[in-house]
Amino acid sequence: MVLRLERLVNVRPDEVAALLWAFAYFFCLLCAYYILRPLRDEMGVAAGVSNLQWLFTATFLVMLAAVPLFGMLVSRLPRRRFVPSVYWFFIACILAFFGLLQIDAWRVPVARAFFVWVSVFNLFVVTVFWGFVADLFSFEQGRRLFGFVAAGGTAGALLGPSLTAALAVPLGPVNLLLISALFLLCATQCVQGLLRSAQAQAGEAASKLDGAGPSGEAIGGGILAGLTEVARSPYLLLICAHVLLLALTNTFLYFQQASIVAGAFDNPAERTRVFALIDLSVGVVTLVVQLTITGRILTRYGAGPALALLALVTMAGFGALAMLPALAAVIIFQAAKRATEFAVANPARETLFTVVSREQKYKAKSFIDTAVFRGGDAASGWVYTGLRALGMELAHIAWLTVPIAALWALLLLHLGKMQVRLAAAGKQEEKRT
Repeated sequence: MVLRLERLVNVRPDEVAALLWAFAYFFCLLCAYYILRPLRDEMGVAAGVSNLQWLFTATFLVMLAAVPLFGMLVSRLPRRRFVPSVYWFFIACILAFFGLLQIDAWRVPVARAFFVWVSVFNLFVVTVFWGFVADLFSFEQGRRLFGFVAAGGTAGALLGPSLTAALAVPLGPVNLLLISALFLLCATQCVQGLLRSAQAQAGEAASKLDGAGPSGEAIGGGILAGLTEVARSPYLLLICAHVLLLALTNTFLYFQQASIVAGAFDNPAERTRVFALIDLSVGVVTLVVQLTITGRILTRYGAGPALALLALVTMAGFGALAMLPALAAVIIFQAAKRATEFAVANPARETLFTVVSREQKYKAKSFIDTAVFRGGDAASGWVYTGLRALGMELAHIAWLTVPIAALWALLLLHLGKMQVRLAAAGKQEEKRT
């Protein structure tokens, strides 16, 4: 098995244990999330498509409040404690929502709160994961191994909507929250396994994987260090620009999908099933690509071209949607865009953080992945609503997004060149020391 893995992924023998734990860790995280995602999408539609921009704005405001608290946690706790603590907190939240959703009189406000919470949950658990993994693996390792690590998440993203699609009607959507909590509990155990595999390493490899050394010291610094780190780094600011454009295109597509699906189906359970099947189709394509060619794309072409591929798919997809704003078109575009994002662009984006400092990996990355991303979501939601209020049809908005995606592709190519320069500078610094 190890030999097959080495041939498939180009992993070295001393990296196998950590790689498999990271794979399992991400599998459990995304399975937990993708059980919840179709429920969130259905609750968003049930609350009214016209209210989505308010939910996106509420999500952004919650993010703004949560980022300083997260920064305080990172500053004060060693990683072996704060990483599991984040997941235990979200397990408690899932159980609380399970109880609250049993009360029919509170159903509508709790459903809206659940929509916001799932959006926050997704970004925080994933950014903690990738920040942790980026701290474990080097720039060179990331290019070889992050595609396989991401495949673990994709496998979880396949199982999650499969469970939801199969069980939403017979069990009822709310009862699926308990299954999600169980997978999140398994993720906390994978964190411990990953730490144990790191400690089992000898010499320099052990020090690398344990990050702060045997004691796993807290990172320290202020709770707003993520914001200040971003503000003084052109490289991180360019990553912010990428995240904002990603949020804009994702939000525009999400709103168009919500409008088209709401017009096609009246039954909430059927809408939940459709959203789950979209997630399932995305997962199948993504897993195949991640296990076969993602690592080769990153190793041969680098992060810039890999990220630019997503912008090109986005440009083509919005062009197609402009000509045919129908259910089949939005499903195909959503599947293609998200498959490209998850299979190629996301692993490429996470390698961008292998060339920055530890504080930037945790604090700046969490600020970008949460506050910046959800801020982009909220702003994009209001822009979309404003365009609709001005009388623009779905096709007109799709045409407007095409040149934005073209500019986005050029930005990403430049970002990839900056990463290569920073990696080379880091190697020179290591030689001097």
